[in-house]
Amino acid sequence: MHRWLLGRPIVLPAPVLARYPELHAARWRRGGLAVRIGGWCLGRASVTAIALWHTIWLADDAAPVPDLLLHELRHVHQFENDRAFPLRYLWRSLRHGYTGNPYEADARAYAADRVAGASSTA
Repeated sequence: MHRWLLGRPIVLPAPVLARYPELHAARWRRGGLAVRIGGWCLGRASVTAIALWHTIWLADDAAPVPDLLLHELRHVHQFENDRAFPLRYLWRSLRHGYTGNPYEADARAYAADRVAGASSTA
């Protein structure tokens, strides 16, 4: 029951953490109810990942790739920067849709910029 509800803690791959040390700022879990609820909100069985405050849940079949991890980390930043973020996120999703949500656009841009920056220094 506990695993079904909260998922299980995971450690991200060492090479990913070495390249993107900011990923240490979040707690990481795999599976659990959060990814299912996120999926239900989008009319799917599950989402690939979802951030809630300082914890990021990955779906059981989600690969821990930098684009995804950094995208979700940006949502952690959004939670930290605005106490009303969950309500604003929901409102903007209703108004603009998931893809058009400005918070999602910001997370996509953050991840793309960070991956591009890491690639240029490799």
